[in-house]
Amino acid sequence: MARMLGVLGGMGPLATADFLGKIVAATPAARDQDHIPLIAWSVPQIPDRVPAILGRGPSPLPAMLAGVATLKAAGAQAIAVACNTAHYWHGELQAQGGLPMLHIADAALAEAQHRAPQAKILGLLATEGTLAAGFYQQRIEAAGRGIALPSAADQALLQRSIDRVKAGQVAEAAALAEPVVRRLLAAGAECIIVGCTELPIALAACDAALRPRLIDATAALAAACVAWSRAEPPQA
Repeated sequence: MARMLGVLGGMGPLATADFLGKIVAATPAARDQDHIPLIAWSVPQIPDRVPAILGRGPSPLPAMLAGVATLKAAGAQAIAVACNTAHYWHGELQAQGGLPMLHIADAALAEAQHRAPQAKILGLLATEGTLAAGFYQQRIEAAGRGIALPSAADQALLQRSIDRVKAGQVAEAAALAEPVVRRLLAAGAECIIVGCTELPIALAACDAALRPRLIDATAALAAACVAWSRAEPPQA
């Protein structure tokens, strides 16, 4: 019997919908009943994560904990958060929410190890808040790899791309993000972790030659969620 997944979303809504679609795509299924059971909480009225990390806004933790409580009451047995930056609060969400929580960076690094085991330098595309939180950099360094980050000017372009996705302007977002990918690869990144749930949407239609060098953290988390749900639970 597959275990029930809870998805803490809304950060933003399109990224949550993209994550849910990637869970379906990652599931080996021939009929409806083969898909994993899940409950999604997509409530966008959560304080912005980046300003909170940078000390410029209120914490989203109480609102996220309310979402976790709703998912737990509905029967969720583990939580996935459809937002990279929100993983800054991963430890508190797991400890106070009372449910195990899959980590998007763990899933992305596992996928990078599978797809590019020889790569010495990993690029990272993420929000300023995720970069400040450091959980991707810690895992990349622990794996013995170097890190390539966008320049300050390119980081600003990425933020504009993210904002365009949130506004539903995906074509404009793509035009902003793809040149950043090219410059990061030219600067020495051998593959790039796309560590923001809006950016895979922006880059979905990028040059086909670039796609094998991109690690979609959203898709990696979706695959990890499917594997968790379908696995036999540990014996008590």
